[in-house]
Amino acid sequence: MIKFLNLNSEKPYIHFQSLYQEALDKGQKGIEAISVSSYNDVKSEVEARYVNLKYIANNEWIFFSNYHSPKASQFESHSQVSILIYWASINTQIRMKAKICKTSAEFSDEHFQGRTKEKNALAISSNQSHTIESFDEVAKNFNETLESMTSQIARPNFWGGYSFTPYYFEFWQGHENRLNKRHVFEQQDSEWAERFLQP
Repeated sequence: MIKFLNLNSEKPYIHFQSLYQEALDKGQKGIEAISVSSYNDVKSEVEARYVNLKYIANNEWIFFSNYHSPKASQFESHSQVSILIYWASINTQIRMKAKICKTSAEFSDEHFQGRTKEKNALAISSNQSHTIESFDEVAKNFNETLESMTSQIARPNFWGGYSFTPYYFEFWQGHENRLNKRHVFEQQDSEWAERFLQP
C-alpha cells in the first residue's frame, strides 16, 4: 500500500491516484513496487532495481534505503532517475522521469519509528549490496542485531528516505489489437503540458 499525504491536485497526480485505486480494487499484488533506474558514472552503466514506494506527499514520491548502497552513490552523482510501474490487474504501465534527493532526517526518523522491530534490525545489520561469505552470515548478523535491540532504538544515520519529484509522466494502458493508449504529462515552465502518443 502507498500512503497519500496531501496529494498534489495537478492532473498527473489525480490520474495516478485514480489508476491506483482501480488496480487496488482489482486486487493488484505488490502495488507499491516500483523500478528505479539510475546512472552509474563509474562504469557508464544504467542500473535498475525494485523498491517499495511508501508515500506520495504532495508532489514527492518517497521510499527508503541504505545511504551507503550503490544506488545511493549513483543518486548522489547523477540525480536524474527513471521510474517504471506495471499493474497487470489493469494492464497499465506508468513511466516517470524525476529528480531525486534525500528526505529530511525528521521524516526518516518518524518512518523508522513506525516500522517493525524486525525490519529495523535488518536495516541496521545489513551492509547493503556488499559481499558476504554466505547467507548464514546474513541471518546471523540479523538475529544478533534483533536480540540486542531495545524498543526505542534510534534510526542509524546510514539509513533513510529518498524523495523524487517527477517532471514527466507517461500512462500506458493496453487494449485489444495493441490499440494502446499513451497519455503524457510533461512539466514545462511550472505547467503540465498534456499530449497523447501513438502506440
